Amino acid sequence: MKESNVLINEEMAMFLAVSFEKKCQSVLTLVSATNDEEEALVAIRLLDVLCEATSNPGELQPFQACPDLLEVAISLLKLVQLAGKQTTNIFTVTYSREQEEISHPAVGFKSHLIRLIGNLCYRNKGNQDKVYELNGIPLILDNCSIDDNNPCILFISIKFLS
Repeated sequence: MKESNVLINEEMAMFLAVSFEKKCQSVLTLVSATNDEEEALVAIRLLDVLCEATSNPGELQPFQACPDLLEVAISLLKLVQLAGKQTTNIFTVTYSREQEEISHPAVGFKSHLIRLIGNLCYRNKGNQDKVYELNGIPLILDNCSIDDNNPCILFISIKFLS
């Protein structure tokens, strides 16, 4: 089977970015036990798509040009980190010695946000400066811990900072 290489144009990149920006706050509803996960699941899947699309250098530039995507990702990372510190929920850092399978849609969400931020900064001095101005570096460093809810977050954070 031959893979198709679909290049994402500026219009499609803007659509995905704006869709994520509109839906991303819904992820915070996952903090409470009684919530409607449908909107949050849409935001989580959009983040997955954005991470994959921005991992391809040939498709990255249109996303780097989206005016608010980087700021929204940093703001959302701050909010989910704060939510995880205020109460015990899916965004709370957990560590267990047992290899327990965690099956929640938001597992890896913070890792994906950091991945998106790193991808948007790849070879883009303007976005790198914006992360610095928005205090994104201390935020990312604060998320550099072992976390069962965010596997690989330490690796992703180190890759971003190198």
